[in-house]
Formats: sequence, structure tokens, C-alpha cells
Amino acid sequence: MNNDAMQQKLRERADREKMDRISELTRISRERPLTAEETAERQQLRQWYLQLWRKSVMNTLNNTYIEEADGTRHALPRKPGQ
Repeated sequence: MNNDAMQQKLRERADREKMDRISELTRISRERPLTAEETAERQQLRQWYLQLWRKSVMNTLNNTYIEEADGTRHALPRKPGQ
């Protein structure tokens, strides 16, 4: 396995651990109030997740093309200011 593939695997593992921690904090919050530290951690993890989600959506939109009836294709137009 090359170095890039190994780093990708490590990032995926770290991301999975963060997602698992978000789920764990959600389960805990249903059983009892979260401590101030847990609340701060959950907020930080949520911000990380939203950033990841936004990046994924933007990547999808940037790779979305519209095909016209005549067969021509063009990129999805961006909103002004984006």
C-alpha cells in the first residue's frame, strides 16, 4: 500500500471515529444531560461534520452538468456571489 493510500485510510478511520463519537454523545444526551465538556465537544464535532457535508455537496454540484435536448452539456451555473 502506498503512502497516499495509507493516509487516506487513516483519515477515513479518524472520520469514522468522529461520527461514532457524535452518535455516542447523542445517545448519552437522551439518557442524561451532557456535561459542559461533552456539549462543547458535540458542538465542535457538529461543526466538523457540517463542513465535511458542505464540501461534499459543493463537490457534487461542481461536477453536475446539464444536458440540453440537442446533446450539448454545460456545467451547473453558480449563484452570483458564490
